Amino acid sequence: MSSSSEQSPGEGFRARLHTIIFEADTPAGKAFDVALLGAILCSIVAVMLESVASVRQQYGLALYVAEWVFTVVFATEYVLRLMAVRRPLDYARSFFGVVDVLAILPSFLSIVFPGAQSLLVVRVLRLLRVFRILKLGHLLGQAEVLMTALRASRAKITVFLVAVLSIAVVMGTLMYLVEGPAHGFDNIPRSMYWAIVTMTTVGFGDITPKTVLGQFVASVLMLMGYGILAVPTGIVSVELANATRLRPDTQACPGCGAQGHDLDARFCKSCGTGLDWKGHP
Repeated sequence: MSSSSEQSPGEGFRARLHTIIFEADTPAGKAFDVALLGAILCSIVAVMLESVASVRQQYGLALYVAEWVFTVVFATEYVLRLMAVRRPLDYARSFFGVVDVLAILPSFLSIVFPGAQSLLVVRVLRLLRVFRILKLGHLLGQAEVLMTALRASRAKITVFLVAVLSIAVVMGTLMYLVEGPAHGFDNIPRSMYWAIVTMTTVGFGDITPKTVLGQFVASVLMLMGYGILAVPTGIVSVELANATRLRPDTQACPGCGAQGHDLDARFCKSCGTGLDWKGHP
C-alpha cells in the first residue's frame, strides 16, 4: 500500500498539473491547450518568415529573439509534462514526447550548425493535439486504429519490400545487359533506379529503353508494378479490419501520457499505470 508521504500535497500538485496539461475537459486544461497551440502557430510563422531574405534583413533580430522565447516556453512545457506523469521516461519515448524534444532541439543545434533552426517547422506536428481541444477525440481513436493496423502489418510489409527490392535488382541487371551504357543504363545501380521508378509507375523519363527487347522488358515491369502496388494495400486493409473491432479511448495515462486505450481499460497498455490517477502504478 502507498504510504502517507506518497499522498502528499506534491502528489496532488502533480495530479492537477496532469489534468491541466494532458486533459482538455476542464476550463484550465482547454485554456492551456489553446494557448499552447497559439504559441506553436506563431513560432512556425516566425520560422517561415525568417527564411524570406527581405523579411530577415529587416526583422532578423526580432525573429531571432522570438525563436528563443518560444524555445524556452516549449522547453519549460516539456519539463512540466515530465513532472506531470509518474513515468517520465515512458512519456519521453512516446511519439509526442519525441516531437516535444524535436520542437526545441533545432534552436540549440543552430548554435553549432547555422541554419538548423529551419528544422523548427517540425513543431507543426504538435498541432495534432488540436483534436482533443476541438472535441474530435474520435479522430484520435481512428488514428490509433490505423497505427495498430500498420504495426500489425510491419512483418508482412517488410517481406514485401524485400521481394520488391529483389525484383528491382533482377530487372535492373537485365536492363543493364540489354540496353547498356549506350542508352543511359551506365551501371546496375542506375538501372535499379530505373526499375524502381518504372515499377512504382512514377516514370520520370530521364532514362528510357531504346531497343525493342528493352521496351518489352519495361512493359512487363510496368504491368507487374500495377499488381505490386495493390499488395501493401491489401495487407493493411486486412489488419485495419481487425483493428477496427477495438474502440480506443482518448484518456491520457497519468503514468506516460499515452492515449488510445480500450473503453473498459483500467490500466495503461503501454506502462501498466492505473488510468485513474489514484490507481496503483
